[in-house]
Amino acid sequence: MAIPIYLASASPRRQELLRQLGVEFDVIVPSILEEPRAGEAPRAYVVRLAAAKARAGADIMRARGLPERPVLGADTEVVLDEEILGKPANRTHGIAMLRRLSGRTHQVLTAISILAQDGIREALSASQVTFAPLSEEEIERYWASGEPADKAGGYAVQGRAAAFISRIDGSYSGIVGLPLFELAELLKRLGE
Repeated sequence: MAIPIYLASASPRRQELLRQLGVEFDVIVPSILEEPRAGEAPRAYVVRLAAAKARAGADIMRARGLPERPVLGADTEVVLDEEILGKPANRTHGIAMLRRLSGRTHQVLTAISILAQDGIREALSASQVTFAPLSEEEIERYWASGEPADKAGGYAVQGRAAAFISRIDGSYSGIVGLPLFELAELLKRLGE
């Protein structure tokens, strides 16, 4: 991928995934209110947020007088029963999330938006993740590890929670936070 971009995210996981593709990038961290609107469907929410992050990143690029480059915004959400779980607010909330996910299949949605001079390109990755039934001890031990505290849905597929996941249908990298197939397709179209 020859075109350098800006990544509108501080996520180390997204940075690792971009490096995996060989994408040259610099990080810009916009501040975006991450809250669904009343009645907003999960898919619409992640698409809106990814685009908002790309636009806010482009605003920062211009305000700082940085070289013009495409800006990548992304948002990942864990959805159970059409409810966005978000990140755990505290221990009680995080443990409740893990109990809800235990023994069930949920959806992970990741939207990406690339804002370039000629417009915005968007893609959405939807994956199904099935958790095995979890014991209270497993849930408590996992929360105590500190890993789930700042993660969508209260878990990290690329971390210790991998031991809980019995099945994935979809994009592993999308679940981590950046669907690489969809991203590569969007990057190919830059400059067309």
